[in-house]
Amino acid sequence: MPKPNILFLCADQMRGDAMRCAGNDVIHTPHLDRLAARGARFTNAFSVDPVCVPARATMITGNYPHRCTGDKRNSGAVKADQVVMPRYFHDHGYQTYAAGKLHFVPYAKPGAPRTTHGYDQVSLAESGRIIGLYDPTGQTPGLEDYHDYLKTVGWGGFSRAHGIGNNDIHPAPSPLPPEHCVDAYVATRAIDYLQEHRRLHPNQPFFLFASFPKPHAPYDPPAELCSLYDPRSIPAPLQKHDALPHAPGKFIEQITHGWDKFSPEMHRVAKAYYYALVTFQDRQIGRILACLADQGQLDNTIILYTADHGDMTGDFGFWAKSCFYRGSVNVPMLLSAPGLIPPGAVLDDLAGTQDIFPTLAALAGIPLSHAIDGADLTPRLTGQSQKQARPYAVSYYNGSPMQGYMIANQSVKYVYNECNGIEELYDLNNDPGEQNNLAADSAHDSTRRHLRDYLRQWARDNDDREILTTSGDLRRADQDIPGEHVFLDRSMGWRHY
Repeated sequence: MPKPNILFLCADQMRGDAMRCAGNDVIHTPHLDRLAARGARFTNAFSVDPVCVPARATMITGNYPHRCTGDKRNSGAVKADQVVMPRYFHDHGYQTYAAGKLHFVPYAKPGAPRTTHGYDQVSLAESGRIIGLYDPTGQTPGLEDYHDYLKTVGWGGFSRAHGIGNNDIHPAPSPLPPEHCVDAYVATRAIDYLQEHRRLHPNQPFFLFASFPKPHAPYDPPAELCSLYDPRSIPAPLQKHDALPHAPGKFIEQITHGWDKFSPEMHRVAKAYYYALVTFQDRQIGRILACLADQGQLDNTIILYTADHGDMTGDFGFWAKSCFYRGSVNVPMLLSAPGLIPPGAVLDDLAGTQDIFPTLAALAGIPLSHAIDGADLTPRLTGQSQKQARPYAVSYYNGSPMQGYMIANQSVKYVYNECNGIEELYDLNNDPGEQNNLAADSAHDSTRRHLRDYLRQWARDNDDREILTTSGDLRRADQDIPGEHVFLDRSMGWRHY
């Protein structure tokens, strides 16, 4: 029996609740909704490290960042001893393609081989990061394919002509025509690969990674979509109902990025533009699905849609990622595999980005040759098991002294911040918006202590010793917040590519 094709659709900074099928009745995502109806949707999917580089390293290795790169920050190259998903599928008979944002480091210097981890063909769209590193003038070809493409269609250099950086929260229309915006380029290259594969390798399965750089900031949808959402109809961002300290890393960013100066209306306009980017991406996914249907391959293709992490989109005054509130740490996860996954399934299992590699391999009938942190979710997807893969989802971010950890299930979430030892505890049944920190409530002390102990044991069991003292307790670093902010991750600064 021939192996199924694999289409891995990945967004960057996509909230798990920014889809109509996830209960968001404001946003328009008809193609994602159709994909969910064809297969399964996970309602509790988490990024194991809610920032780009480590999250993507986990996706392709199935291992936590402290194991696969040795770095929980927004950096770290995949270690040479790691088995990576693209190469593994290649070695099992797949032609492998990637279009869009890989965000694998190190970035290649001009003329050097690219870091692709086994993809046979790649078209890169890295949001100017490689150009900014090696040639800010943009004159050197071959660094980023999307940058070179824009020159061929007469729009060279205009993708960032609005002057907004990758991590600036300032909404503005893209100066590009819709067909040349970056997510449209990713879809076009994905379709090119599908057509090329059909022509050159008709008897071989494909593994296609279509990795969209959006809806990551800058929030710059095509001009014609900027009025798609009336900002007055956008729900107001969530606000905290308690006065306890929380998320020290995000508080620093709030000050350094000027988010505390945003008006309530600014928050709504920015989120309206974010939603417009999601809808534009949804249309591009529709183009890829239409190509598969035209080729007669839709029912022979396993399709996964997820993201590396989410976006706070103004909740609690925060934007971007790198924290454990649901806007940042929860991601969409849709899986379609006709004949294998019953259509329309909605699962509340604790899934994670570490589960992608083992699950896709299992659905394709390819046994893994090695042990990894991720779990094979196919027994639940196919209805063969009622047992969930894990009792708690565990996520972390950053290094000492700004480490943060999350322990969560469907009912409760515990967060520990090394900075000042700040604890957070949320009753998700009664407070799904995570607006009331119960860490200081004596009525919930036993739950807090249980989850704190679980985190300590998890760190020991998983050889993640950076958060532990020599005596085995959780590390605490007392810091003056705000202050000199010497621990701020500069990759999040304004106007930074």
